[in-house]
Amino acid sequence: MKHSYLLLLLLLISCDSSRVYEDYVDMEEAFWHLDSVKNFTFEITDIEREYNLLATFRNSSLYPFYNIYFQYSLTDSVDSVVVNQLKEADLFDPKTGQPRGSGLGDMFDHTVPILEKYKFSKPGVYNIKLQQQMRLDSLPFILSVGARVEFVEE
Repeated sequence: MKHSYLLLLLLLISCDSSRVYEDYVDMEEAFWHLDSVKNFTFEITDIEREYNLLATFRNSSLYPFYNIYFQYSLTDSVDSVVVNQLKEADLFDPKTGQPRGSGLGDMFDHTVPILEKYKFSKPGVYNIKLQQQMRLDSLPFILSVGARVEFVEE
């Protein structure tokens, strides 16, 4: 029985032909600490293609703000910063308070573009670093943080 669930999961994952890389990190006790930088390492082999780089967040409906500010940086294989930027994402509608993203129960998933139609200048190993910038030492009710790299569909 266990093997059939694993097989189904692998089948569903393999159907996403645009995905180059995807990973996430669960937050300890549902807090994202200010000094906790999340790192996601991936490899680019085809520099002729364009890529979308995305940050992913899962939050509880108890998250106390409508938005989240986060810093992201993209570094290359020698740890040189390629791009570094502060971004904002609305997790809830600022007027109605209704959750955005997809959700089930009181958990909601958000996919936030950080670089769209990006062309890498050279093949190699890259790293996306994500850090919350909400001016709180411990940001509550953030359940997981992740990164996704995908081919731009032609």
